[in-house]
Order: sequence, then C-alpha cells, then structure tokens
Amino acid sequence: MFFSVPKNYVRFGTNTWVKKNVFEGKDNKITTLISGLCAGAAEALLVVTPQETLKTKLIHDKLSAEPKYKGLFHGIYTIFKQSGVKGVYKGALPTVLKQSTNQGTRFLVYAETRNFLDRFFNSSMLKDFIAGFLAGVCSVFVNNPVDVIKTQMQGLEAQKYKGTIDCFMTILRNEGVRGFYKGVTPRLMRVSLDVSITFTVFNQMNDMLIGNYLKYRGINN
Repeated sequence: MFFSVPKNYVRFGTNTWVKKNVFEGKDNKITTLISGLCAGAAEALLVVTPQETLKTKLIHDKLSAEPKYKGLFHGIYTIFKQSGVKGVYKGALPTVLKQSTNQGTRFLVYAETRNFLDRFFNSSMLKDFIAGFLAGVCSVFVNNPVDVIKTQMQGLEAQKYKGTIDCFMTILRNEGVRGFYKGVTPRLMRVSLDVSITFTVFNQMNDMLIGNYLKYRGINN
C-alpha cells in the first residue's frame, strides 16, 4: 500500500506522456506496446526496484526462524543502514525487464481486448474489467521467469549469486525450466485481479474527472 500510489502514478503518467509527446498521439499496436514498455521501465527504476527489494527481504525475514525486523519501518531503516542505496537497488536489471515486459504486454492486450469487446458490451466498467483481467493473465505467462529471477536476486540469500546471468543459470541447472514457473498459480490469481481492478478504477476515475472538468469549463465559458 505504501508504494502503490507512486507506482501507478509513474506507470500511467509515463504511458500517457510517451504516447502524447513521443508518438504525437498516434494510437496503434506499436505505439501502445512501446509506451507500455517505457512505463514499465520508468516505474521499475523510480519505485518498484527499491519496493520489491524491501518487500522481499521483509517477507523472508518474517518467515525465518528468528526474525530480526520489528516492523515495516524498522525493517526499511535497518536494510538501508546495512545495504545502502546500492543494496536496495540490487536486482535492478531483472526488475526493469520484468516491469517493462509486464506493462508492454498489459497495455497492448488491454487495448486490443477493449476494442474487441466494444461490439459485445455497452458497459465501459465491464469492458475495462474483462480486458484488464486478460491482460494480467497474459503478462504472468510472459514474464514469470523474470519474476522468479528478480525475487531470488532481491531475497535474503541474494549474495550467493554473482549476477542476473548466474542466477538464471543456477535455477536452470538445479531446477530446470519448471523452476522459472514456481508460484505461477497464486501469482496468476493475484495479478489478474490486480490488473483488472487497476485498469477499471483508473479509467473510471479518469472519465469522471475529465467529464467534470469539461462540464466546469463549459459552464464558465
């Protein structure tokens, strides 16, 4: 919850900015995909990498036999004190890869599915929810391997890996391809609902705020 607002602000803000300023409002599959990739990379560097590192370490500590963190803020303070900013940004590359492919897939699948559903439903909320749900499902299957690597790189045992490539090779050697899809079922359930709710709330709020703004300007003009 602590990081949710800035993460979504950066994601949707970057996506909108890239479409408007880089592609000059052009809306097609390529611009949608690239804008999503940029949005994912931006949120990874500005919010998600430190968030995921802190979250992963706190969860691993909570599940350990003798937890050393007294709570969220004590854990954050201790991790920063021990590891510094560089330590909190450990696993930045796999996080950027994860988030960029995440958002590229999600924005593209959402847009294409939303357009397809226009011919079947009138409710914009229902279309947003269904399109977001499918976008979440697709993104999980695309980048779960990257998510597994990222989690290993940011956990309490991250020091045993020399880098992203070494982490990839270790998982492949010890567990095979199936090792990259550990936890895919619970992640599929969480992410699909997460994405569907996020797209629905964002678009409904966006439409409401823009509608009220235009109404306000019309009255005053």
